[in-house]
Amino acid sequence: MGIQLTDTVKHLLIVNVLMFIGTMAIGDGELFYKYFALYFPKNDLFQPWQVLTHMFMHGGIMHILFNMFALWMFGTAVEQIFGSKKFLIFYLLAGFGAAALQIAYLYFNFNTGFVALTADGFSGTEILNTLNQGKYNTGWEALLGKENLGSFVSAFNTTMVGASGAIMGILVAFGMLFPNSKLMLIFLPIPIKAKYFIPGIIILDLISALTGQSFFSPSNTAYVAHIGGALTGFIMMYFWKKDQSDKYRWN
Repeated sequence: MGIQLTDTVKHLLIVNVLMFIGTMAIGDGELFYKYFALYFPKNDLFQPWQVLTHMFMHGGIMHILFNMFALWMFGTAVEQIFGSKKFLIFYLLAGFGAAALQIAYLYFNFNTGFVALTADGFSGTEILNTLNQGKYNTGWEALLGKENLGSFVSAFNTTMVGASGAIMGILVAFGMLFPNSKLMLIFLPIPIKAKYFIPGIIILDLISALTGQSFFSPSNTAYVAHIGGALTGFIMMYFWKKDQSDKYRWN
């Protein structure tokens, strides 16, 4: 398994780095985040293209360094098996899957509060107008409770950036293509086979999504998006592996 940089991985690295430089160079990055981060669909700042562009946005230097290192390390090996076209399709679909599950999760948290408020007589239009002004009605807390109100408002205001969801799909592909390759965490230098290591990472993300407890990443990480990317990657690998007539590769 070589580590020579492949074409699609190289181009993805370039686009991500250019987007990061643009974000840092223009003011405090607010303009890029406003247009290219992924907003909740009920938010006035949401635009359809954000489902794609958020994959090329990052929240800080460590965020992009970690993601680009993982893209280079695992993506190169996967692209060598898939070919450039199939790899790009796989990468983007994993990213879309990550966004879809994250949005579905946010919709659940948002609708729980929205339904309760409208059932109690609050106007749906007024609720959305108030939230889009960055405010909330103090009467909502009396009905929903402080914790549920926090989840409701947070779901509406959440933005998502980063390639992590797409990369989780690539990790799954790597684990299924190279199950016996040994991997290590920097802070846990014990070699573990990919077929155990990668499911372990996904399980930790699932625990974090359910409990809010962070293990190796910041607490504002979109754990549900990670799971969405991994799940999408697994589904694609499952069906592609059943049809091995092309030996995975598209040139």
